[in-house]
Amino acid sequence: MKELFRSNDAVLLSFVQAILSDAGVTHQVADGYMSIMEGSLGVLPQRVLVMDDEWAQARRILREADLDHILGEE
Repeated sequence: MKELFRSNDAVLLSFVQAILSDAGVTHQVADGYMSIMEGSLGVLPQRVLVMDDEWAQARRILREADLDHILGEE
């Protein structure tokens, strides 16, 4: 799996997961439980991971949703 982006914004993470799910892109959110270890402050970013062969498609989907500002370098 390859990292698509990371954020500690729960609303953005949920929105991106919904977009990817609707498009049928296999994804996983990593580090979701790390904030619990740190006191549930939500300061630690969570990573959205996608399958290597779906990474370009996932980036295209996020760009089409005007979320290209969250994407890092290719």
